[in-house]
Amino acid sequence: MSESTTTSQPDEQGTADRGSNRSHRPGSTAFKNFVMSQWAPRAELGLTASAAAQYTVARRAALSERLPGMRLVIPAGSLKTRSNDTDYRFRPHSAFAHLTGLGTDHEPDAVLVLHPVEDGAGDGGSNHHAVLYVRPLAPRDNEEFYADARYGEFWVGARPSLADVEALTGIEARHIDELGDALAKDVGDGGVHLLVVTGADDAVESLVEELRLEAGEDEDAVTDETLVEATSELRLIKDAHEIEQMREAVARTIEGFEAVVRALPRALEHRRGERVVETTFDGHARLEGNAVGYETIAASGEHATTLHWIRNDGEVRSGDVLLLDGGVEVDSLYTADITRSLPVDGEYTDVQRKIYQAVLDAADAAFAVAKPGTKFRDVHAAAMEVIAARLEEWGFLPDGVTAADALSDDGQQHRRWMVHGTSHHLGLDVHDCAQARRELYLDGVLEPGMVFTIEPGLYFKADDLAVPEEFRGIGVRIEDDVLVTEDGNENLSAALPRRPEDVEAWMASLR
Repeated sequence: MSESTTTSQPDEQGTADRGSNRSHRPGSTAFKNFVMSQWAPRAELGLTASAAAQYTVARRAALSERLPGMRLVIPAGSLKTRSNDTDYRFRPHSAFAHLTGLGTDHEPDAVLVLHPVEDGAGDGGSNHHAVLYVRPLAPRDNEEFYADARYGEFWVGARPSLADVEALTGIEARHIDELGDALAKDVGDGGVHLLVVTGADDAVESLVEELRLEAGEDEDAVTDETLVEATSELRLIKDAHEIEQMREAVARTIEGFEAVVRALPRALEHRRGERVVETTFDGHARLEGNAVGYETIAASGEHATTLHWIRNDGEVRSGDVLLLDGGVEVDSLYTADITRSLPVDGEYTDVQRKIYQAVLDAADAAFAVAKPGTKFRDVHAAAMEVIAARLEEWGFLPDGVTAADALSDDGQQHRRWMVHGTSHHLGLDVHDCAQARRELYLDGVLEPGMVFTIEPGLYFKADDLAVPEEFRGIGVRIEDDVLVTEDGNENLSAALPRRPEDVEAWMASLR
């Protein structure tokens, strides 16, 4: 090494700070003074109470009744990094949305806290008083206004003020900076016990755990799981506003299916025809709602035998059955979940129709028992009786195995061609109420106001040697969204044709 060679000095800038190296933001006093001056008064947002606000009072009261004396912490969640300094579009945690009525992208970092009060002295005569801790709109003499790429008004637009939040939700709003002291108040032995909805916001969870440790809370006290369970079970029965939102989500979803049928000629011509289907539906969802409620399944041909095919990078070929499983999530965050298996050419082949009719018959059997007093598990059982019987009739069950044998706990051979369940609850999440106890979900008794799917299917993979060749590579699922009523059920998605001849006529009318 020559004496003139120098060793490079280590970069003192940490890697976490290097994302800003791509640009240079002025830091001079002259710039700061100028950028903070000469702004007209902000226009009032003019927010009024949301349509959900009158219903969320009762929802919070129901939660209060289950957990009296506890301080209940329900975070909206934080922004999630997609890559470097870019975030995914925000969606609040479903428990937060349900209890506040806030949908779309409201409100990152917000935390709903139900503070215990004396019996009956709380909101709506409950045992809790609700406070929303939020990050409000920063004034224009605050550097956040122009310098904070994650929260600043220059970068992401104006957030609501505390008064705006109160007007919209009907809940008292306080600055997020007050959260720590508010949670800590009276916590400890003989005092208030803290519960937090886990999985929503790591920072809030850490804060709660730190406060518990400092206060020496009893480890045998009621756990966070109890709160998570309670917020999930609250949604098993939908109120009038939720049902209205479900109807809206279903209507927008049916429009999306119509758009896909109109786009099929273009899908046939494109090397990634499934992407044509996906983007047609997803674009409609974004235009007419908040987004899709889950990743759209646009599975053509053999791909339809993969239950959660979301890669959607295959061709759409003449002669295929296209399995489209999609749901529009409306601005309130309620989503539909509908599946139709469509003949790409507009008409089913004989084998496709045979499979489709079997699945439809199974779905109709499930509808027949989906009424108050029936157990949730019985909906699945009714569909499986039809599936097993049809597979026996076709000779697909192993030698010597009858449909009755297959339906026994020790059998289940028919499930080779339908490994998923027939139903799941639906609402703010596509698989709503997922943290509910088994005795209230799978073993629960159906009640008016419950909303769930009915979605049997049959899937014959291309390399399945247990079935005749003409069945291979065909997957069919029919899925509808069902509301339990006082005397039976209502198919919320009935406007989307289900019978094979009706599907064919509907497709012909759109092309």
